[in-house]
Amino acid sequence: MIELLAPAGSPESLEAALRCGADAVYVGSKLFSARSGAKNFDRDELAAAAELCRLHNAKLYQAINTVVSDQQISDLRDELRFAADIGVDGFIVQDIGAAKVMRECVPDIPIHASTQMTIHTPMGAEEAKKLGFTRVVAAREMSRDELKALCGTGIEVEAFVHGAHCMSVSGQCYMSAVIGSRSANRGGCAQACRLPFSAKGKPFGDDPECALSLKDMCLVPYLAEMRDMGIASLKIEGRMKRAEYVAAAVTACRAALDGKEPDLDTLRAVFSRSGFTDGYYTKKITADMFGKRRKEDVVSADKVFPRLHELYRRERKCTTADFVLSVKNGCPAELKMSADGISVTVTGGIPEKAENRPISAEFAEKQLSKLGDTVYDFGKLDLYADDGIMLPASELNAMRRDAVTMLDKARTESSKIKAVYNDIHDIPRKKHTNDGGYRIRIFAYDAAEILKYPEKFAKAADMLILPVGGVGKCLKAGISPEKLCVSLPRYITDETVVMTELSDLKKLGITNAYCRNIAHIPMAQAVGMTVHGGAELNIFNSYAVSEMKRLGAADITASLELKLTQISELSAELPIGIYAYGRLPLMLCRNCPVKASAGGCGKCTKKLTDRTGRSFPAVCDGTSTELLNCDKLLLSDRLADVKNVSFLTLLFDDESADEMLDIIAAYRSGTRPRISGKPTNGLYYRGII
Repeated sequence: MIELLAPAGSPESLEAALRCGADAVYVGSKLFSARSGAKNFDRDELAAAAELCRLHNAKLYQAINTVVSDQQISDLRDELRFAADIGVDGFIVQDIGAAKVMRECVPDIPIHASTQMTIHTPMGAEEAKKLGFTRVVAAREMSRDELKALCGTGIEVEAFVHGAHCMSVSGQCYMSAVIGSRSANRGGCAQACRLPFSAKGKPFGDDPECALSLKDMCLVPYLAEMRDMGIASLKIEGRMKRAEYVAAAVTACRAALDGKEPDLDTLRAVFSRSGFTDGYYTKKITADMFGKRRKEDVVSADKVFPRLHELYRRERKCTTADFVLSVKNGCPAELKMSADGISVTVTGGIPEKAENRPISAEFAEKQLSKLGDTVYDFGKLDLYADDGIMLPASELNAMRRDAVTMLDKARTESSKIKAVYNDIHDIPRKKHTNDGGYRIRIFAYDAAEILKYPEKFAKAADMLILPVGGVGKCLKAGISPEKLCVSLPRYITDETVVMTELSDLKKLGITNAYCRNIAHIPMAQAVGMTVHGGAELNIFNSYAVSEMKRLGAADITASLELKLTQISELSAELPIGIYAYGRLPLMLCRNCPVKASAGGCGKCTKKLTDRTGRSFPAVCDGTSTELLNCDKLLLSDRLADVKNVSFLTLLFDDESADEMLDIIAAYRSGTRPRISGKPTNGLYYRGII
């Protein structure tokens, strides 16, 4: 049975989801929610939500889907203890360190890999199994064929079917953090992507272009198809949206699954950005996928909100109740009520002698079937009554009300997960030591400038990280394979192609792979390469470092969203590095925003401009486009602040060969080089919200 999974950012939205037919609901608490801007649930509300879901035979999943710092592990344990007590049915998680804590603390509660983990390939799903996940929430950028392949791995697959589309590939957006210190990975996304951007210059005017704003996705017409391919759960996005939106989306999806015609007009009216798109699912990745919220969209929503409230005003009947009524002379009346294999019994008053008509099945059923605003439909009644006696209607009504209350409690208690909580100890904080010098790694998007002075670069850097083509060119130029590291594509559409490329490079002596997605780890290991974990894995705490060691990584690069002081406190079970220079990655895009804005690849400007005139370079690999920050990170004269770090990675995109060598020399000497553009310290000092 496929699951229809609805969002709930508030108790009212939870109620709307359940009353309109959701099989499961996902919520966030006041901590660790990637939608911190939603109302979310305090502990009393969360406990009530768990009971309400069980009453409706629905699952409750708690989103603990932010990255978690070492300083928050104690709070995480406390949150897990409470979740176990109230009977949460599963956790949605992006942080592999948090997942490790969950496996140890609450092993009975299933863990679902959040879409923030960017799982979009079969090998990524397989690696998620190794990390203890029972379900993966597929990246929202996947086609129907890619989803089919994911279903073939045997792990449960949850797929988004309606709601907002981020411009960035799921889990790979740092724009809000880098620009405004509000991290999407920490639940504080400021939606900078919805602001004006253009590839044609400053996007000013009455109707500015929003080149990073996609229409909301709508896959409602394909739900039956997705059910047939093996999707386990159909997920609606929208914890930031109103209860009316939740009601409309659940109602439309439920209708489609039941073989009825969904009301897409109402769904479009309640919220859209100039309509919907199914572009990723159908492989129609075009400029038509882009859209923004307009005045007419807001007006149409205002018109339908009152009507939508009627969808969830009344309780949904989700189970059938049967009754057995015993009315015997001289004994208190007894009413047994049963549903879902659970029974309760209540007693009433002693029957009276019938003055007119004795109690009948017709009379009793009339009172007992008054189930009104409850979750129960009346099933059948078995009446066992002596002759010539009766019970007043008021007595039957009171017994029915008591039975409903008791059955509600019994059903919610019986379906509760009996989860055990185990406390765990902190990971020992072994520290790295260095002699004041750091190993220098170069990351370059292509090898063109390196090839001008291959011998100099081979001498200047400890490792050269390049894409597949760049590694091959450097080998031909005489750079030793030991110096080279292949950077795997951040978004993979065909694992077979990448595996062939890796195998060919391994035969040429390349043994190092830079892995920025969990799928990269088994791919590199399959051909015998050493795994170097990239910053885009979002390694944020010591437990995540420990997990990377267990998966076989030789070292990791810490999340670019950590402060230097936090990095210095990470457990050094593995050597730790940082991005120390260059334009930090902001977004990884499947639909190129520059191409869409400029009007095709032939008019590519290789950049986007925001409303202030700042330019953000774009780097394309044919499969995806990486949008980089306008300013360059520079730490060469602040290395005294860098603690517990073994290596520095310098990111190069538009520097000349001479500039690159000068910058490397500056990092060797601890001096400040001349660079083009405005330098920034990144997030290493100011941190994130």
